[in-house]
Amino acid sequence: METSAITQYVDVAQIVLYLFWIFFAGLIYYLVRENHREGYPMDSGRNPGPRIEGWPVPQPKTYLLADGHSVQAPDARRVDGTYQAQPSHAWNGAPLVPVGDPLLAGVGPGAWAARADTPDRTHEGEIKIVPLRTATDHGVAPQDHDPRGLPVMGADGVHAGTVRDLWVDRSEMMFRYLEVELPGGHRVLLPATFSRIRKDAVQVDALLASQFAGVPCTREPDSITFLEEEKITAYYGAGTLYATADRQEPLF
Repeated sequence: METSAITQYVDVAQIVLYLFWIFFAGLIYYLVRENHREGYPMDSGRNPGPRIEGWPVPQPKTYLLADGHSVQAPDARRVDGTYQAQPSHAWNGAPLVPVGDPLLAGVGPGAWAARADTPDRTHEGEIKIVPLRTATDHGVAPQDHDPRGLPVMGADGVHAGTVRDLWVDRSEMMFRYLEVELPGGHRVLLPATFSRIRKDAVQVDALLASQFAGVPCTREPDSITFLEEEKITAYYGAGTLYATADRQEPLF
């Protein structure tokens, strides 16, 4: 019998190999189960339609948030984002076609999740994303173009409004939104990632000028909630596909 042999057919290396296989199988099971903690059960997209439960679904776990609230995952009572659409064909997996205003239908690039209807906050408890008119200790760097006062142009080249303020993320030290005043005085938020700031104007390719009036508004004039961010960003995202009919057609 050799040094590492336990019997004539089993040695330490073989046992270690088996233990590794058992550990790895357990790790895969754990990761798949935790991956199902959010998003299950899933909606098939049909009303009424089957619910995809998935396997294995873990037992609910309670998470304590920084603000003192707690959430549970998975949460069968969680409200999902609503949408207005219908399948384009009768078979399973058919793409959803918006019903009504496609920019507000909540499908495709305009889909949104039902996040908390409360503002994000810094570690100090202050509201995280606010306009510069309230965050007076922040400003535009001298070497950058200050877009305040510049016209906002839609994808059709028509004047949509004027930039009146910038909304800064006080934790990340970056601008998240441009506040645009539309004709008539109504103000909406424009995500900075959907804008191209030039010296003479701010170009937005996601929407036509007339579609800015439909951008979802915030409940408070100087703060924005997680849910409002979802809906506003989804509106511009939907515009990348549904702003004009030709955007839904092949390029060639």
